[in-house]
Amino acid sequence: MRDHRKLKAFELADELVILSYKVTEGFPKEELYGLTSQIKRSAISVPSNIVEGCARDTQADYVRFLYMAFGSLRELHYQLQIAERLNFMSSNALSVIEEKVIETEKVLSGLIKAFKKE
Repeated sequence: MRDHRKLKAFELADELVILSYKVTEGFPKEELYGLTSQIKRSAISVPSNIVEGCARDTQADYVRFLYMAFGSLRELHYQLQIAERLNFMSSNALSVIEEKVIETEKVLSGLIKAFKKE
């Protein structure tokens, strides 16, 4: 079994969860079950899928969960852009969290590519 805590992708995804929760604190209350919920769900899905993948026995299963994590990360990226366009968050706030999203995308993509070469 792999230790997810040793992965840079997990560390970054974990930081994104905290940032996502903080950034949605100021969203309109009527969005609690809408975009707020979706952003939190997507954010927590990224490290959760990395953790679950690490617990799998086969490399194929591991990589499949890494792909699911990457999909959730792209979902999160889009949802954050929508939130900014709806003025639920400032461009500055989006810029800060978007940097972390992009860094996480690069690291996670690199991890997936490393396994595809084997």
